[in-house]
Amino acid sequence: MSPGALARLPQALHSLSAPPAGLAWNHAEWIDLLPDQGRQLRPAAVLVGLVERSQGLQVLLTRRTEALRHHAGQISFPGGRIESDDPDPIAAALREAREEVGLPSALARPLGYLDPFATITGFHVYPVVAMVANDFSAIRDPGEVEEVFEVPLDFLLDPDHVRHLEVDYRGGKRRLVEFLYGDYRIWGATAAMLVNLRERLERVA
Repeated sequence: MSPGALARLPQALHSLSAPPAGLAWNHAEWIDLLPDQGRQLRPAAVLVGLVERSQGLQVLLTRRTEALRHHAGQISFPGGRIESDDPDPIAAALREAREEVGLPSALARPLGYLDPFATITGFHVYPVVAMVANDFSAIRDPGEVEEVFEVPLDFLLDPDHVRHLEVDYRGGKRRLVEFLYGDYRIWGATAAMLVNLRERLERVA
């Protein structure tokens, strides 16, 4: 990411002052797959952590254990359900990052929100973008996280690296995106949030 693009990053995000209001940007596309329950989704938050390394900005990602109930084995951002004692999605994202990868809140500087995302597992997810200090060293929770790794942000911001898929799922054609980075397949909600980051940066270019 160029220094100019990095400077534009806060402008590309929703303000930290309040979570983005309204439905998730993909709600209409997935409404027929979302749980009933009055279509009320459970609030969740993830931390889109950016780490400044000598080779450039990296995105902090995890591979979830196979034993988890939701998204087992998939690549994701640290995150989870917003609990009743979390004052806001930012606090929830920081708490989950601390629990899952050992990131102290003092080493993360939130910058803003991406657009909310709805998952077919029934969550309304608030992605919180944050800068992570480069002296951070992950300590994973083995009950939730199989692996912690980083991917260059420039790779993920390159539209040529996005693969667009159409799959048959529950009686309809569903559009998905994915990134293939080495042995890692980044797809589903995580890939869609990364595309959202690129698109928001392009709007303020």
